[in-house]
Amino acid sequence: MKLETALEQIDAANAADPNLEDGEPAALLYGRRMSEELGRLFPQAADPLKIAARGQHIERWTSPRSAYPEGKAGYHAWRRDLARHHADRVGGIMAAAGYSDNAIEAAARMLRKEGLKRDADVQALEDVICFVFLKWYFAPFAAKHEDAKVLDIVQKTACKMSDDGRARVLAEFDLPEPLAAAFSG
Repeated sequence: MKLETALEQIDAANAADPNLEDGEPAALLYGRRMSEELGRLFPQAADPLKIAARGQHIERWTSPRSAYPEGKAGYHAWRRDLARHHADRVGGIMAAAGYSDNAIEAAARMLRKEGLKRDADVQALEDVICFVFLKWYFAPFAAKHEDAKVLDIVQKTACKMSDDGRARVLAEFDLPEPLAAAFSG
């Protein structure tokens, strides 16, 4: 019951996204895609990981990239602030649903990406994020950017993934050679 309550509250928040994708609020659709991929890749995930996956972009539209300076420093500040917002917002939802402080902090660590490559749940969330990007968002991204930028993003994506995640990408996606090479090593 706690899990359903938390997921419903995340969905309710994301239903307010004014940006539409496939006729739905974009953040709501993204959250559902995250839950779907998590269920497929990590079917035994505990509640904090399930909630973190669904809340990965909670209310992302409230903090647009354009509100931050151009360039790498502005981008990183935007991402850090978003991660804190997502962790705080999801934490509040979890508290209201009756989750323990430990469960809330576990989800918050995942959303803040603390322990990437060291914490199994943080890494699982990152692998799911990468799969969702590749499955639903990569083709539109690639169509808008030059090959060098696409390769750079794919290489950065592969670096964030676990060895198992990269192997699954190679098994599940038919990527052209320079892009596939990013997942091989």
